[in-house]
Amino acid sequence: MSAAALAEPRGSALAALRRVRVGSTSPPKLEAVRAALAAYAPRAQVEGAAVESGVSEQPVGFEEIVAGARARARAAFALGGCELAVGYEDGLVELAGTPERWFNVGCAALADGRREALGFSSGFAYPPACARRAALERAPIGDLFDALWASRRPAEAGAAASSRGLGNVGKLTGGALPRADYARHAVLCALVSFLHPDLYDAPGGPP
Repeated sequence: MSAAALAEPRGSALAALRRVRVGSTSPPKLEAVRAALAAYAPRAQVEGAAVESGVSEQPVGFEEIVAGARARARAAFALGGCELAVGYEDGLVELAGTPERWFNVGCAALADGRREALGFSSGFAYPPACARRAALERAPIGDLFDALWASRRPAEAGAAASSRGLGNVGKLTGGALPRADYARHAVLCALVSFLHPDLYDAPGGPP
């Protein structure tokens, strides 16, 4: 079966979307949602709204990361006037026994007033010099990373904050994986249950 044939039934579940709100005004997050929806709802208008995450400025652990993403999606949907809302939250997850120890993971949450869904990005390790402090002090890792990067890469000291451009992962991968694309993966993973409601709305097995 061709890729085009596979895309047809998947897209039809979201084709009627016309207005999507993201619980953030961050350009990379808005770009991530637009890119994720492009194949399924090409006519959807994606807009951002400044809402609270309800979690610390530096989330740590899956529970807090998920809570932040959900809170953003629910708050964005509660503003009204949209058919789907998206919340996205990055945070640190500890994996003891590994040289890197602290990994960044992004979570996308979707809400349409009837159902909710979650999806996650891939994970990457932050430099230990900034990751440990961010995790222990709950200091925003974006600021710590930018300071570390500027100290080790003086020629780029005047560059814009990572959160508004390539992102930390974009800098670390030399631009191969910009932040918007990194977050897009999480949004796509969250979309699967919306694309296939017949598979995901059925009762599952025991918890």
